[in-house]
Parts: sequence; C-alpha cells; structure tokens
Amino acid sequence: MEKGNSKIGVGAVNISDKAKKLVNQALNNNRLSYGPFSQDFENKFAKLHQCKFGIVCNSGTSALEIAVATLKELGNWKDNDEIIVPALTFVASVNVIMQNNLVPVFVDVDYKTYNIDPFKIEEKITPRTRAIIVVHLFGQPADMDPILKIAKEHNLKIIEDSCETVYTKYKGKSVGSFGDISCFSTYACHIIVTGVGGLALTNSSEIAIVLRSLVNHGRDNIYISIDDDKEKHGNALKFIMKKRFSFIRKGYSYRMTELEAALGVAQLEDIELNIKKRRQNANFLINGLKKWGKYMQLPTIFDCAEHSFMMFPIVVKTSDIKRDDLTFFLEENDIETRLMLPLINQPYLKKMFGEDLEERFPVAKNINNNGFYIGCHQELSKKELLYIIDRFDYFFSKIT
Repeated sequence: MEKGNSKIGVGAVNISDKAKKLVNQALNNNRLSYGPFSQDFENKFAKLHQCKFGIVCNSGTSALEIAVATLKELGNWKDNDEIIVPALTFVASVNVIMQNNLVPVFVDVDYKTYNIDPFKIEEKITPRTRAIIVVHLFGQPADMDPILKIAKEHNLKIIEDSCETVYTKYKGKSVGSFGDISCFSTYACHIIVTGVGGLALTNSSEIAIVLRSLVNHGRDNIYISIDDDKEKHGNALKFIMKKRFSFIRKGYSYRMTELEAALGVAQLEDIELNIKKRRQNANFLINGLKKWGKYMQLPTIFDCAEHSFMMFPIVVKTSDIKRDDLTFFLEENDIETRLMLPLINQPYLKKMFGEDLEERFPVAKNINNNGFYIGCHQELSKKELLYIIDRFDYFFSKIT
C-alpha cells in the first residue's frame, strides 16, 4: 500500500494564514520584546487550563526550572532537599531538580498509563522531601486524586510537568490546575507549536510574581516590560526609573519574543479541533491495530480522564518479537519512531546514582527496553493512517 511521498513524522507543524498574519502584525508593530501578544497568549492559555496566571518563557524546560527555583525560594528549601519524580520522563524533569541543587528521588510508573504510580510514592518520602513533580506523559493525565492526598498529608508541593499534555481534563478538571505550578512546552512537534517556547501557570499571585521575576534576570516586577513606565509622570516616573535595573534575586534570561507568542495565540484558536483530530486518529489506530494485541500494548484511555495524544505510545509485550526489529522495519518504511523517553538507563544518571539504577524500577525498565511511539497528530491523512496499519499488519503477518 502506498502512503505518499513524505515520511510520516511523530509531529507536524502547520503555520496557518492566521498565524502568518499575526506574526506579520508583531513585526509591523516593531515590537519583539514582551508585549501585547505575549500577554494575550499568557491570559488565554491560563484561562484554557483553569488557572489565574500565566508566564511565557523560552521553553518548557525553562518553565520547569523556574518552577523549582520559585518553590525553593518561597519554601526556604535547602540544597540537597529532595523532589520525587517518575522513573520514566524526559530528562528535563530531572535536570531542573539538580540544576537547583536538589536531589531527584525516582518512583516507578504505572504499566498502563506510563505515569508515576501513586501507590509507590509514600515509600520514597523522607524528612527532606519537599515536592512531587507529576508528569502527564504522552498526552494522558496522571492519577491526581491519590497524589493530591499524599501531598496534603506530607505537606508537599506539586509541580505538574504538562509539557506533553495540553487542554485535557482529569475528572472534569484541567491538567495544570491541580499543582502549585504547572509547566507546558510549545516546542516543535508538541500540541501547541511556537518553534521554541513554554509557559508556567499558577493560581497564586505570590508564586506568579517570583516566576515572572526569574524569567527576567530576577528583575523587580515593577518594571518587566517597556510598557511599565508609560503614562508615568512626576514622582511615579522617577521611582520606576530607579527600578529599571533593580534585580532582587538571581534569575535567568528565559524570555519569549512576540513572534512566538503570536504563533501561540493563533494556534490556540484551533486547539479544540486539533485535539479532536488527534483523538480520532488515535482511536482509528487503536481499532486498526488491536488485532495484534497479543504482541503489543496499545494506549489505554480511562473513564476518569481525557487523552490529548501528543503521540501514540506502544509497548511490545512478548518475547516473540523485538522492539528494535519492529521500529527498524517501520523506519525503513518511512514511519518515524521514537523510544519512550528512556531516563534511568542514561549514562550520566547511572554514573550519579549507580549502575543498577534501572534494575530498581522494573516497570520503567520494561518500557525502556520495549516501548516506542509513533505519531497520531492532526495533520495525518486517512491514507497515511491506513498505511501505518498496513505496515504493522505486514510485519506481524511474517511472524504468525
């Protein structure tokens, strides 16, 4: 079966006419630094996820780093305090902990959702535990009720790493609205795409002030934008002039430009349609591939939560085939694949935490060895979806 001329990627970018119009409007405004498009993107994205405050930055990783730094400052955490993090996630979730001089404590994941297993968290809590980074992986929310209960009982903060899961609900409430801070990515191939970019959301005005300061070198929030001194006169103008270069904490240069924000504003207009299409594509693949359920575990969608399907995760579950043989076959047939975010087998983490690190987390280890994902994004055509199913059928027909 023919699929077309191009490779079927795990993600896609489609710059709409509206997006091009808004980017050109930003250029015509002669404004690249934080301005009206950035503010509009923050406000709309926050509202979409049932949060009061949004802070744009240059990546989801930056959002995570300032989230940890903010809670460390406000909570007076000490170096070498601990943050719990799942044993399966992108490396950024762990790197930001160590970059803030804190210690990651790994917890194994649920074998069906691939998210942190809430029933394995409490055994990892110590007197130095300060927070849980909950990662909503591959588009599916983590099981938040038991996690929230544990956090309340042990007085722990929660950071939601929702870089892969956008505009999706758990028991009727949006991802991003459960924790003290939530972090999103708008990097290429994500659900909202601005090229580079991210956001941190919160419902706390105190937290929002620190987040915004950290994004801007640690600047006093009284002067974040070049608009902040407009219409100021007399003593008010003298006061803000003194504050333009007032830095009250050690911060970062993690700002987004108006161009990325304009792309984000345009993409938010299509978010419902795009996620609807992703879900339709995922269901089409599930129905087309379930005949091979003996050999591989397909995504599970639970009644209590939605799934935004940033990608389509698969775990090979039989020794009859090898994951690498299947992914190699798919790649040779122009279907792009990625491993399912192997973390605890990474050389630098094994060097830091022991060569046996992966052995301590059997579910994550199995996913490391047998998991991969393919695309199910909104730009896939019916012809491409049928081609994907056809190639799986061909591969498995050769071993049955």
